[in-house]
Amino acid sequence: MREFDKMVSGESYYINDPELREIRYRVRDTVDAFNALSARNVTEKDRLIRTIFASVGENVHFEKGMRIDYGCNTSIGSNVFINFNFVLLDCAPVTIGNNVFIAPDVQIYTAQHPLDPFSRNQHIGSARPITIGDDVWIGGGCIILPGVTIGKGSTIGAGSVVKHDIPAGVIAAGNPCQVKRVCRVDELREAV
Repeated sequence: MREFDKMVSGESYYINDPELREIRYRVRDTVDAFNALSARNVTEKDRLIRTIFASVGENVHFEKGMRIDYGCNTSIGSNVFINFNFVLLDCAPVTIGNNVFIAPDVQIYTAQHPLDPFSRNQHIGSARPITIGDDVWIGGGCIILPGVTIGKGSTIGAGSVVKHDIPAGVIAAGNPCQVKRVCRVDELREAV
């Protein structure tokens, strides 16, 4: 089994496998090209975004300063806005739904490393998928950790560290991120 297949299926894999390194280098070169473009070069920015990610819906906007690990493991819906300095370690599948707003300095990490120093020093890793539902807003400086699902219509407060699933239709914040309140139906309707 290829190390790539192990990685995306959640098994332990060798991080410095030559195929994985080559994918990362290729994507980082494309991301660097995107980050170097003028803000007005919308056509080329869109072309590069569609080259980086597995699938991209309509009306997807990225600001500059993004850093992407693989890209090919990430699907992005339509009407998505991702602000400055976005970091995505997508060793496992990442799904970003429709009508998602991601503020500056958000970091999404599917990658995890062993707590055992011997295994870690052998460059062994694993990864767990992340899903961000439709109509979600993620505030500035949030960190989304491996294996998390954020439910439809939820808002994650700025600076939160999300290490557990967040249900649909809530406002959650903090470190660790916790539900602060459930949104009323009319609040959810306004978000859509």
